[in-house]
Amino acid sequence: MAIDLTITAPDVTTAAVAGRAARHRFVFLRNGKAITGVAILGFFAIIAIIGQFIAPYDPDTLGPDIMQPPSAAHWLGTTNLGQDILSQLLIGTRGVMIVGFAAGIIATILAIIIGVSAGYAGGVVDEVLSAVSNIFLVIPALPLIIIITGQLPGGGEVVISLVIAVTGWAWGSRILRAQTLSLRKRDFVEASRANGESIFRIIGFEILPNLTAIIVSSFIGTVTFAILSQITLAFIGVTSISEWNWGTILFWAQSNQALARGAWWWFVPAGLCIALLGMSLALINFGIDEFINPRLRSTGQNAKAMRRRGIVARIGFTPVVRKR
Repeated sequence: MAIDLTITAPDVTTAAVAGRAARHRFVFLRNGKAITGVAILGFFAIIAIIGQFIAPYDPDTLGPDIMQPPSAAHWLGTTNLGQDILSQLLIGTRGVMIVGFAAGIIATILAIIIGVSAGYAGGVVDEVLSAVSNIFLVIPALPLIIIITGQLPGGGEVVISLVIAVTGWAWGSRILRAQTLSLRKRDFVEASRANGESIFRIIGFEILPNLTAIIVSSFIGTVTFAILSQITLAFIGVTSISEWNWGTILFWAQSNQALARGAWWWFVPAGLCIALLGMSLALINFGIDEFINPRLRSTGQNAKAMRRRGIVARIGFTPVVRKR
């Protein structure tokens, strides 16, 4: 009987640990900020996919209804040429999402490769890669993007994504390098190295999992920068004004003095979309911080219970009881 108890006890413990681990993996999905951000981002992603199919009109088609406010025929009104603004907004979402996420993915990959390699290798490799990162870090990104895209006006979304990615990876690389320098001398990394593990396995299974929060935060920051850069380039007329995105809508609204003419429906919807998309990325970033950081995680999980008890949660300070 004693032997049976000894055998079954670890199974119960293992099951309990597995249950806690499974619940821990879904903590991120219980975060209100993260859920809101993912929902808004998912909405825009769906619009980017199906926007061209649900648009009521061709965004380039001229119509008789000129500068009309929102109505049953045109839910977001029309331009000075009778073009449907809702159709422009729906179809323009695709370009914004493609450029933002393509640039974010490419820049994040470059940051991981250069930053982690420099931090783990050290020596001459670190000095060379750090020098390259410093060069790109001090280059003014937006003027360089304007110059390159101005020389390649017909490049389209691919060229814009590549240019933004090449100019936007350096900051994330520096942060990853600094964190990798701290991790490479930790006991678990030294133990893996002593066991004869390959460099790729050590980096992939020991170092990168501990850089998840930084990588995701860098990716979100790059996506935000890419989206704003693309909209800025379209708004000032550097990129092709014949390809619809939210910046193109604002460009034509500004060119035709929509604000002075009181045509608020021409620029407000695009501005709200930009604000909502930026807010969704920021909320996801906040949710990831609360999931990764133990102090933020504990406060976020117990926030409702603390509010019911009249306690104001303050990160880094002692909770304060609210006066009644």
